[in-house]
Amino acid sequence: QVQLVESGGGLVQAGGSLRLSCAASGRTLRDYVRAWFRQAPGKERAFVAAISWSWSGGSTNYADSVKGRFTISRDNAKNTAYLQMNSLTPEDTAVYYCAADRWARIVTTTPETYDYWGQGTQVTVSS
Repeated sequence: QVQLVESGGGLVQAGGSLRLSCAASGRTLRDYVRAWFRQAPGKERAFVAAISWSWSGGSTNYADSVKGRFTISRDNAKNTAYLQMNSLTPEDTAVYYCAADRWARIVTTTPETYDYWGQGTQVTVSS
């Protein structure tokens, strides 16, 4: 059974940075699409970023709201995905979830596509 565990969340001031990690166990996710979603209070879970797999490095897709500020990456040797978040604003405050699916496409932004989920990590950006 695949397990995903996020880490790296916390409290940061506006303009600051955080790096989230999503460590997988149970099987290698080398050929899986890895993604990040977030859910703010009272809102639906929303797509943030996704990365595919290839021998030459994965293709990426980002929500418009994070383009140019967030970077998704992966280290297949560590079975881990990352989300580097820069220039954070209070609007980025949410619980961040990592996800994985073998058959997803990076252009697919619906949470229902993904089979595996982490428990979430809180990111709070103060103004």
